[in-house]
Amino acid sequence: MLPAGNPRFDSHLESAPWTHSGRGHPRTSQRIFMSIDHQRVSMAGIVVDLLNRTDAVARIVHQSTSSGGPATTGQRPLSVVSANLDHIVQFGSGGRWQGVLGDSLRPTRPLHNLPMESLSGKQPSSMKWLTLLDGAPLVTQSNRLTGGKWPRLAGSDLIDPVLDEAERTGLTVGFLGGSIQVQCQLIRALAVHRPDLHVSGFWSPARAELEDHDSSMALADEIRRAHTQILVVGLGKPRQELWMATYGSLTGAETLLAFGAVVDFLAGTVKRAPEWIRDRGFEWAWRLGLEPRRMAQRYLLNDPPGLLKIRRDSSVLAFDELVAEPVTMEVSEAPSPGAHGQFAGADEAADVSILVVTYNNEDTIDELLESLRIETHSLTLRVVVADNGSADATLERLTSHPDVIVVPTGANLGYAGGINVIRPLAGVCDSVLILNPDLTVEPGSIGEMLKRRLSSGAGIVVPRLLRSDGSTYQSVRREPTVSRAIGDALLGEKILNRPNWASEIDYDPECYVHPHQVDWATGAALLIDAELEWKLGAWDEQFFLYSEETDYFRRARETGASIWYEPAAVMTHHMGGSGTSVGLNALMAVNRVRYFRKHHSTRHASIFQSVVGLHEALRATKSSHKGIFGLVTNEDRWSELPAGTQRTAPLDGFPPGVVIIPAHNESAVIARTLAPLAELVASDAIEVIVVCNGCTDDTAKIARGFAGVKVVESNIPSKIAALNLADSKTTIFPRLYLDADITITESGLRMTFDYLLRPEALAARPAFEYDTAGASWPVRAFYRARRRIPITNVALWGAGAYGMSSTGRLRFDSFPEVTADDLFVDQQFSSTEKKILPTIPVQVSTPRDVASLSAVLKRNYRGQSELNTRVVGKHAKSMLGSRQTLNQLLASVTGPRSVFDAGVYATLAATSRLRSILSRAKPQRVWERDESSRLA
Repeated sequence: MLPAGNPRFDSHLESAPWTHSGRGHPRTSQRIFMSIDHQRVSMAGIVVDLLNRTDAVARIVHQSTSSGGPATTGQRPLSVVSANLDHIVQFGSGGRWQGVLGDSLRPTRPLHNLPMESLSGKQPSSMKWLTLLDGAPLVTQSNRLTGGKWPRLAGSDLIDPVLDEAERTGLTVGFLGGSIQVQCQLIRALAVHRPDLHVSGFWSPARAELEDHDSSMALADEIRRAHTQILVVGLGKPRQELWMATYGSLTGAETLLAFGAVVDFLAGTVKRAPEWIRDRGFEWAWRLGLEPRRMAQRYLLNDPPGLLKIRRDSSVLAFDELVAEPVTMEVSEAPSPGAHGQFAGADEAADVSILVVTYNNEDTIDELLESLRIETHSLTLRVVVADNGSADATLERLTSHPDVIVVPTGANLGYAGGINVIRPLAGVCDSVLILNPDLTVEPGSIGEMLKRRLSSGAGIVVPRLLRSDGSTYQSVRREPTVSRAIGDALLGEKILNRPNWASEIDYDPECYVHPHQVDWATGAALLIDAELEWKLGAWDEQFFLYSEETDYFRRARETGASIWYEPAAVMTHHMGGSGTSVGLNALMAVNRVRYFRKHHSTRHASIFQSVVGLHEALRATKSSHKGIFGLVTNEDRWSELPAGTQRTAPLDGFPPGVVIIPAHNESAVIARTLAPLAELVASDAIEVIVVCNGCTDDTAKIARGFAGVKVVESNIPSKIAALNLADSKTTIFPRLYLDADITITESGLRMTFDYLLRPEALAARPAFEYDTAGASWPVRAFYRARRRIPITNVALWGAGAYGMSSTGRLRFDSFPEVTADDLFVDQQFSSTEKKILPTIPVQVSTPRDVASLSAVLKRNYRGQSELNTRVVGKHAKSMLGSRQTLNQLLASVTGPRSVFDAGVYATLAATSRLRSILSRAKPQRVWERDESSRLA
């Protein structure tokens, strides 16, 4: 038989069953008490209660002598756990089970979303927790923090005095855990050594039973009917703590003791270390010697990182720390189901807005929609689908569902791009659910995700995913690190039980049985709190496919939001969404590098890239990895990878704004720049102003050939004069100032305008990347080095495009007569006031030869000198000088190739700066423009 249960709030607490309203956010309430009874320390997020042995036993016995059990007395049961190094690693900060247990300052509700009534017909109570000091490293750290001398209180040290008191007072004791053979020996041992002990029963469930909800409920009820007052739980860590956290309240026991191997010790099947070994903190070595195969990974691989955790993150807690009751969720109204089988319209309020991106999914989209219709029996759902230019019958299948809001994007914008198109159509809702089109949602799953979001306060909830054959898909991931990349490169799917620091994928089956916090999960399905979704904004389109969800989850965590995995929410993933090919596998590998580069230092990212290269080199003989190693290690070839394309049809509801393009003799490129904007400006969705300043070619004529484009001509060949003239011709905001040789995608423009229309927005630019196709090797080396300098990723200059809101534009009157207008604008804003948007990167065409590059650099350095001399800009001092740039350049060096690139960069930069200095004395200045890329 198995454990099962669902504890709830004690009857004496002022709480009511919570329901999800779907209409705004729930109110939370707690009762707070002051704790002044004993000393506590916090170690890696675990609150440890510092007690001597007498006090610990007294607390356990006092708790257990309450007659009638928690269900009849209203008293909450107490779970007692021992905090050793393994406990810190598993349940502390950064551990797999972080936050799932309570402590003496934080009682908890059941871990799983259990029925409102237990098998006994009573609402289960919440759980109190007592965490005792175990393990020599924790004892040493506690003594160091407090200046005291605290004893180690392992379960094996406490069980005998607890059983002594149980015999004396007549308390009933039950034993859960251990094999049948061990329990038979335990029965004989207790009969000999403790004949007066009242034993309520022995339970030896199989692991499969413990992982089954119904069996666990039945087991908990059997323990309750046996009138157990103290339940000794020896299922092993973390299984025993997780089972207690979910089903412990349903057992009726007053006290539950998570004492691990105690059953084996009492039965005599495992011998404890001699006292002199225990006193010197080497019991772990004794157990390792007795059971090397079972204990080696724990003691030699898993636990050592815990030593660093407790050294870095430990503190003494004040005696007057507040004790919080479990949070009660109060909502104003219950979820309102829509018409059965019908989805909400665009103007209706919904509990959940579901966003789906399709691309050739004619075989799966109907199945997804039908599974969602079943969910409308209990929830109001809105479904919005972005079709990324499907070439099959996907659009026809979608249009056969008239209550589904369908947006044809006209091209394959990628997963992130498709989501960004339909995000504004989510409407009024409490949560946003992102779903892959090749999913089937099991009945009740969305409701389970909503319950988890409300009960845990999570920002994002992810479900359990099944493969088509019904097996669990390992969807839970850990934050990418170099050590995890090395583990995955060398071991792949071998040795699946390796330490957390050696694998990005969580393969442990236990992980997929219980709810818990995660770093991230595959992006097939994620429920997002609507307020958090708005705060996070657009998905990063630089990734196209893969790693965009890794980035999104990280951004969510950086806001302080938690991500929870909910196993009761089940969806079947048919794995047919984006297809599989060598090109997509290569994109996945490169995007891992792009992600790491976005969030880590250049040197760290270079090491990670080398490890990804190793991963592909070790698999180079496989057909699915053929040629990927060369792509990963040669950034000049990254442009060959699949990427988002420009859509061909305009979208309704495009954010308003104006694009200002100064142009001087740009007939070779102006049509290319205007083409992506043509339908938007022709439909009056946006305004485009091309200022031809001193043009002697056909730039104006070509620009006028685009319907709706406003062309302004000036005889003054000055970019600054052109910018000021354009500003005087419009009152529209926001404004994007775009160089005439830069092409921005429609999705990039949408994201830019969307952001700049926010009340807090001041300045922003789209992402960019250098197009070095056709350039000579010194030019390519120069821009490879420049890409590695961090300042290029946070400044407004360099992209040939920057935007300002109406508030941001008030930072200065008119553009001053300077060479570097983008650098001037960058200086008007602090680092927190400007935003680099995660768009499909605009392509910045680099010079093709050294002479052209030197000319451009000379102009750039002249522009810097002008601004340094005139000291314009509120944040002018924030601009990097030569020394800081050199420091960043040196910091970016990680290997022979980067040394070579940095040398080329430094040589070209130094000679160009010198030429700029020498040219200052010349009265006539020429605008050094790169013609090589325009003629390419």
